[in-house]
Amino acid sequence: MGITSFLRGLLTPAMIQATAKAPAATGAASLDGKSFKGVVLEPGKTSGDADTLVFKNGRFHSSACEQYGYRDGPYTVSSAGGVLSFTAQTESPKYGRLDWNCVVRGRKLDGTLTMYSDGRPSGEKWVVAGEQG
Repeated sequence: MGITSFLRGLLTPAMIQATAKAPAATGAASLDGKSFKGVVLEPGKTSGDADTLVFKNGRFHSSACEQYGYRDGPYTVSSAGGVLSFTAQTESPKYGRLDWNCVVRGRKLDGTLTMYSDGRPSGEKWVVAGEQG
């Protein structure tokens, strides 16, 4: 008996069925379907641009950045100690790339977005938002 046959013999039909129905283990699944309403602002400022951040189908979208031609982009998420950390990249044909590095604690999202132009860092902004719904 090979090792594969031996291991299959250890699984019950219920275990096999539960494994087959389990969703794929992607980090995006834990934020998909959520949206956060808040503000994007210059570091140290107390006001900025209203923003709605949406996670859908493994993609991230910022409404405040839409006016600059930034589209949605893929995101990844990890979890440690009840805190979700996510990174995303969004791009604009005119302005370049935004790298998002944020954390979600409970219903609060906060983080930093770094702007890149011609492949070089060109600025930084903060984002603070609360989960909708």
